Amino acid sequence: MNKLKLYWSLQIGGWFAFAFVQTLGFLLFGDNKISAFQISFWVLEALVFLISTHLFRNFVIAKNWLALNMASLIPRIVVSVFVLAVAVYVLRMLISVPLGMYSPTIAWSFSNLLGLSSVYALIFFLWSVLYFIYHYFERYNISLKHQAAINEIELNNLRSQLNPHFIFNALNSIRALVDENPKKSKHSITQLSNILRNSLVSDKKTVTRFDEELKIVKDYLGLETIRFEERLKTSFDIHPDSNMFFVPPLMLQTLVENGVKHGISKLKEGGSINLKTIVEEDKFKIQIRNSGIFKLNGTSRNKPGLGLKNTRQRLELLFGDNASLQIFNESPNVVLTELIIPQNKYESTNS
Repeated sequence: MNKLKLYWSLQIGGWFAFAFVQTLGFLLFGDNKISAFQISFWVLEALVFLISTHLFRNFVIAKNWLALNMASLIPRIVVSVFVLAVAVYVLRMLISVPLGMYSPTIAWSFSNLLGLSSVYALIFFLWSVLYFIYHYFERYNISLKHQAAINEIELNNLRSQLNPHFIFNALNSIRALVDENPKKSKHSITQLSNILRNSLVSDKKTVTRFDEELKIVKDYLGLETIRFEERLKTSFDIHPDSNMFFVPPLMLQTLVENGVKHGISKLKEGGSINLKTIVEEDKFKIQIRNSGIFKLNGTSRNKPGLGLKNTRQRLELLFGDNASLQIFNESPNVVLTELIIPQNKYESTNS
């Protein structure tokens, strides 16, 4: 059912249910027998309410009241419902004339005018509350869907930028081995094949299991170890519960690659990469330590690359303020990259 059909179904059904309730109430609690004129009066009264609320809806849309904040909206609604109440009271009197139910003494008594107008104002106010609440939640849902679509587009763009970045660096590693050691280069091609296979699968995922991501990191470091030989040493300190958690695809590989590119590759003697995971009550920490210097005299030695920029954007899109990425000098010759993500937040995504 589209919005227009839903609106008219609720309008017609609601107001004529209002007429039915009045008729039923008179039958149950009235002193006199009900007449056809009285039923006609309540039906016409319901029609007046229907037309009045529909005209009020058009007025609200024309004046763009749906975009107003509460402080501006509430006074307008209060005034409007009392104006509508008085207008409906007058129209009600006009309807009663041809039905033979009009009595000037009763119709224009101050107490009757004030009492019924107040009741009508309350009815219109309740109608307005329901109408504005419906549109508020509708706009809120549209906003959520719109933001989710934007996030998905941005994530896809970020992933599409990371893949060429990763492949370029991996191929450079293999190229350095082809002439000097064909056997090792063949092995490195197998490792790259594993990485690319996982990369193609990960493009369809928002997050992936940590153990799957760790395999990519180990294959990548295997490639780099062949290129750097003794200049690169690797070690892993993985918490036993780490495999139950999920991380964004290729994010760890990007951070490890950053440590190799901006840390170890700058050192003549080379260095080491250590990957450690820590499981806490509500957080999953991943720490990557690499030899090198992140800052020199308080200034970043290297400008953040595309990989780190995309990593921060992806974390913000996926986890908001619940995730963080920090890179700093843990000691004079060791750079610590610490990634903190919420535990199990996206476990159901890939179930």
